[in-house]
Amino acid sequence: MANSEDRKNLENAESAERAGKFPDRDYRVRVTKMLIRKQFTELLATKPIRSITVRELCERTGINRSTFYNHYRDVYDLLEKIEEEILAELAEQLKKIAGESGLMSVGFFEGIFRFLGQNMDVCAVVLGDNGDKRFLYRMLEMGRKSCVDAYSRAFPNAAEEQIEDFYAFVSNGCIGLIIRWLKQGMKRPPEELARTAMGIMTQALGFFQKR
Repeated sequence: MANSEDRKNLENAESAERAGKFPDRDYRVRVTKMLIRKQFTELLATKPIRSITVRELCERTGINRSTFYNHYRDVYDLLEKIEEEILAELAEQLKKIAGESGLMSVGFFEGIFRFLGQNMDVCAVVLGDNGDKRFLYRMLEMGRKSCVDAYSRAFPNAAEEQIEDFYAFVSNGCIGLIIRWLKQGMKRPPEELARTAMGIMTQALGFFQKR
């Protein structure tokens, strides 16, 4: 259930709107979506999305169903929008990190793990047992072209098929490492996971260096 602080934030937003302090209603919308997202991820952590109803979600959030439908068609649309937000934010982070550290550096992996840590509540659920398995493939596909291009430049003698195989191997390995990290409660710092991922990748690069 939404705690007293969450409800207070929503009530304050509604009062502010009535007082004309937020005529564009952006603040209230942000608070409402935040509460919906929080309660939805908590439910998704305990059961599959097919077992979650809009009525249950609204009761937990403390809003009426019409408010929910102002923002989402159903719980599946809610999940899709949450995933789109994560992917958009991750894409921005990857672009920034790649420009600063390059795609084949510890800094690149640190940036990914740090981003996931900052969005732990959502990522732990979306990538968890009740999450959307397609989301993993969307994450992999998002970084595929940039990484494949970087590997091709680093190893110009490697065949395209070999580069694609290498990306599939490394990216799926990273996903497995991320899921394990999430299930362990993200107790280890992002830097440690980044060094682990980079170490494994460095060893795998020997495949190309021998050619």
